[in-house]
Amino acid sequence: MADLVTNVAKGRFVHYGATAQAGTGGAKLVAVVLAASGLPTDDALQDADTLAAILATATEQTAMGRKALAGVTAAVNDTTNSASVDAGDVTWTAASGPATGKLVIAFDPTGSSADSALIPLTVHDFAVTPDGTDITAQIATAGLAVSENA
Repeated sequence: MADLVTNVAKGRFVHYGATAQAGTGGAKLVAVVLAASGLPTDDALQDADTLAAILATATEQTAMGRKALAGVTAAVNDTTNSASVDAGDVTWTAASGPATGKLVIAFDPTGSSADSALIPLTVHDFAVTPDGTDITAQIATAGLAVSENA
């Protein structure tokens, strides 16, 4: 299993990141934790066009809850011919519930859209077992996702 950009978001995640950065229409990026038990393959996750499609085959770890990403930035780097989306680390305080397996970052166009309208952008390995302590998903130094020569 690996980190991936979903097929529906390839070439568009910077647009969604910039829209979330601006907060246009209440748009935001949201982190959704998937339970480790019964995870579909990366290929199946990559093919999902909505969060509802992911949740039709995977189980959300609801005890930790969804988190809106803060500090979202989208940037284009003409020197390296790349574009990136970044955000602050995400922390779940006193996390509980079943073991986790994946973290989905989805674009919410209104800030309160139904799962059928949330667009999954990236899926990350996130194997932790909540034990009542804080859990932090550290966004990589290079950013949440980087597109090079795309």
